[in-house]
Amino acid sequence: MASQKTRLLLIDGHSMAFRAFFALPAENFSTSTGQTTNAIYGFASMLIGLLREERPTHVAVAFDVSRHTFRTEKYADYKAGRDETPQEFKSQIPLIKELLDAFNICWIEKATYEADDIIATLAAHAQRQGWETLISSGDRDAIQLVNDTTTLLYPVKGVTELKRYTPESVEEKYLVRPDRYRDLAALVGEKSDNLSGVPGVGGKTAAKWINKYGSLEQIIDSADSIGGKVGQSFRDHLDDVRRNYDLNRLLDDVDLDRDLADVTWQGWSQEATNSLFDTLEFRGLGERLNRQLSEFSLGDGIVTEPEDVLDLSAVALEPGNLGQWFDDHATGPIGIAYRGTFAAGGGEIEAVALAAGSEALWFEPSQLNEDDESAWATWLADCARPKVLHNLKHFLWGAASVGWPRVEGMECDTLLAAYLVRPEQRGYELSDLCQQYLGRTLDEHQAATAEEGTLAGLDEAGSDTRVLLAADCAAAAAIAELAVELRKALEERHVSKLASTLEYPVGVVLANMETVGIAADDDHFSGLEDRFSTLAKEATDEVYRIVGKQFNLRSPKQLQQVLFEDLGMPKTKRTKTGYTTDAEALQQLFAKTGHPSLEQLLRFRDSEKLKQIVAGLRGTIQSDGRIHTTFHQTVAATGRLSSIDPNLQNVPVRSQAGRDIRDGFVVGSGYDTLMTIDYSQIEMRIMAHLSQDEGLIDAFRTGEDLHSTVAAAVFSVPTNEVSAEQRRRIKAMSYGLAYGLSPYGLSQQLGISAEEARQLTETYFERFGGVRDYLHRVVEKARHDGYTETMMGRRRYFPELMSDNRQRREMAERAALNAPIQGTAADIMKVAMLKVDRELESRKLDSRVLLQVHDELVIEVAKGEREQLEQVVSDAMGAAGELSVPLAVSAGYGRTWDEAAH
Repeated sequence: MASQKTRLLLIDGHSMAFRAFFALPAENFSTSTGQTTNAIYGFASMLIGLLREERPTHVAVAFDVSRHTFRTEKYADYKAGRDETPQEFKSQIPLIKELLDAFNICWIEKATYEADDIIATLAAHAQRQGWETLISSGDRDAIQLVNDTTTLLYPVKGVTELKRYTPESVEEKYLVRPDRYRDLAALVGEKSDNLSGVPGVGGKTAAKWINKYGSLEQIIDSADSIGGKVGQSFRDHLDDVRRNYDLNRLLDDVDLDRDLADVTWQGWSQEATNSLFDTLEFRGLGERLNRQLSEFSLGDGIVTEPEDVLDLSAVALEPGNLGQWFDDHATGPIGIAYRGTFAAGGGEIEAVALAAGSEALWFEPSQLNEDDESAWATWLADCARPKVLHNLKHFLWGAASVGWPRVEGMECDTLLAAYLVRPEQRGYELSDLCQQYLGRTLDEHQAATAEEGTLAGLDEAGSDTRVLLAADCAAAAAIAELAVELRKALEERHVSKLASTLEYPVGVVLANMETVGIAADDDHFSGLEDRFSTLAKEATDEVYRIVGKQFNLRSPKQLQQVLFEDLGMPKTKRTKTGYTTDAEALQQLFAKTGHPSLEQLLRFRDSEKLKQIVAGLRGTIQSDGRIHTTFHQTVAATGRLSSIDPNLQNVPVRSQAGRDIRDGFVVGSGYDTLMTIDYSQIEMRIMAHLSQDEGLIDAFRTGEDLHSTVAAAVFSVPTNEVSAEQRRRIKAMSYGLAYGLSPYGLSQQLGISAEEARQLTETYFERFGGVRDYLHRVVEKARHDGYTETMMGRRRYFPELMSDNRQRREMAERAALNAPIQGTAADIMKVAMLKVDRELESRKLDSRVLLQVHDELVIEVAKGEREQLEQVVSDAMGAAGELSVPLAVSAGYGRTWDEAAH
């Protein structure tokens, strides 16, 4: 509906963009190329909100050209002292202007004038025409423009919460009329403009004088009659007041090359806006724009209603018709949505929805008849029938529970695709991805389905079932639509091949591993839990004895009292809740003081932690006597897998207690032994390949201990004279470089001074200059390209490499150093897992992979297959990547995971 009143909206572009910049964290808003977008995103959101709420007929945005204006010519220190404008903000102003062009909104700037002067001039023109005017600005000087036809929209929180200043609300807040706000500002000054006011004169005093004498001019005329210290202060600073009054005036007669006719708004260009939003990767903002502004027309231009976002015919399966439905939708991928309960050991799929184009089919697997079951199994196993879904692994868990065939023809898993497009994203829930890529929510899908859908076959069903059908079918349609967008994004990021040849197939392998699980000895774990509980109690009693009183060892507050007040120990790092008592702080405190209470306290914490680990493991043993962990592909941006419920990648390995825990993982019934097989120093081998450092390559080719060989070169001693401490330092240095460790971090890890760590690093680089040059190239290339890349094309983006914040920039540099090496190691292991899986299947071996722990596989070996299996797995792992140095693997066997260590 068109607005009945001529309404002008004026926006201070720089003011509102700057507020958006600081309201939205820059690290959360950037494109894959590293362009920061927080200011433009906030500005666009504010603009959309203003257009929706205020429905202006005319719109203009004013910008400052530079800090040099006629005001600085009058007073050189005007706005002096302000921090340099961040480059991350400056780079967004041209994009905001491009946004305004796409919106068909006039933007104006004029050399030597400020945006406020442009706004004041246009507002004066509008007032003479009798128009209503709205000014959106974060500059308080604009308050002087408020009158019966002009309202100021002043931001109070970010740029989305705006306070309306009318003449009444201005007087309520500042105790003066808007036309006297300039007088008040002259008296109190404006810190942001570097305009000092009268010392001792605040807003209330200034308002009192204005209301008593009538105006600033009359106050000056009566200066001698104002008594007390404040009166003398006023007389002493009359020149400042006159200067402020002169500079505060907003010019309303600037000669502009635009007039009111030029700022008529007739709607935006959807094509230009969508193109810009695609470039800025604002995938949902364009849809929000269309959705929120489509219901009214403006001026002579009409913003048309967008096409219906979803026109889906949803039907429930009629028994015996599933095969026919597949035949009717034989072309194009079919979206699959499923609902049920899932766990790594299996799951139950309660309902399935299929979507093809504008049609969706819903059924409950438990209700399928024989013909439908056959059609379903045939379709799942048909590699020529493309399928898309969200989270293939959960579907496979449920499929394994009921004996469905292995799913073939998987064209896209939207969960994994979204991860590959944006590996730094925190989550990949289907509802969030729909909002992000499709610009609408699943609720909107569902509502449209429930309203427009046929819902055939459920005429007699209850409302709850009908709602579930609508939700499931809407999800299937959304998945199919989302897959199209994500496949485009994968192509843009050049990771389509990585998705189809690595991540999707690995998901299938992981689902099989998770379903199988690993056998656990509950009696062994029970004994360990009792033992660690006893050790914790013994340590607690010792602490009580040493301190001389009982207290809660788990309470930071009580621990602070005992350590820093009762025992008078040196203070640790100060936090909001007192001096820290975390593990690292207590370790350092013990190293400094050697106090026996700290030794027992650390012993207590270790025992408690181990007891909790064991108790957690016991709690996850399922009815089959096995533990079924879940491997996540979408947590680590580098591509490494992570394990949860329980985390079997985090079981201690170097301590005796850790080995005791691993001794509780055993070979299952019907199998001969466990085999562990892992890569030897894979990260360092990748470092040698990527850097092409001849010294490092030669160190591997000698066949001798790598760290001793490198230490010999760094410390200039024969290999057989390298000390254990020298080897330890070089090992920490080598891996530290691969993981982006700083000299300070190295010093902390080795317990040496920062200067020693720096010298060690320099000496290392003198011997291995190729490594130094490679690490430098990685960061510089990432800074130029915006991302790093593994040998197999996995990308990780680092927009913060261009950050003005030194700390964030250095963190990004360290992460960029690490990403290609750790990412390549993760890719190689995934390739190895696929090769091993194919070899086991093609050779019809019964042995099976149970766990992946970074560079190690744990395999349950079937009877009679040990010798053949080791050869097959070793060959597969060795051929998983082509490096300048060989990929070395080694294997071990035993009844338990610990016994199989090597």
